[in-house]
Amino acid sequence: MERLVAKVVKIRGKCPVFKLGDKIVIEGPKVVLEETDAICTHAFASLLPYIVALRKGIKPHELGLGKGEKAYVQCLDPGPPYTDGGTVIFEITVIRDEAEKSLEGSQGSNKRSRYHTGSC
Repeated sequence: MERLVAKVVKIRGKCPVFKLGDKIVIEGPKVVLEETDAICTHAFASLLPYIVALRKGIKPHELGLGKGEKAYVQCLDPGPPYTDGGTVIFEITVIRDEAEKSLEGSQGSNKRSRYHTGSC
C-alpha cells in the first residue's frame, strides 16, 4: 500500500499548528495518527485534492506541483498582513510498498508475454 508523507519545509508568518519538520503520514485512505505530528483543517483542505491523484501514480509535474518526484503544496492561510497566522509549505513524498512495485512489474511482464505472437 502506498504512503504519502507531507513534511513541513517552510513556514511564512506564524503557524499556530505546525513547526518546521512536522509531518502528516497518509497510508491508503487513512491518516496514520501515530506517525503524524499535527493536522490542521486549513492545511488538510489544501492537501486533499492531490492525495488520491498522487497515490494513484500521477506525477507531481503532471499536476503542476513540482518538477521532480516530490510535490509541493501550501496551506490556505495567507498569513500577514491578511491573517495573524501563516502559510505552510509541504513537501509530499509518495512511498510505494516494495511488494506492490514487484507485483506491478510482474503483471506488466505477463501482459507482454500473453500478447507476444512472434517467434523471436
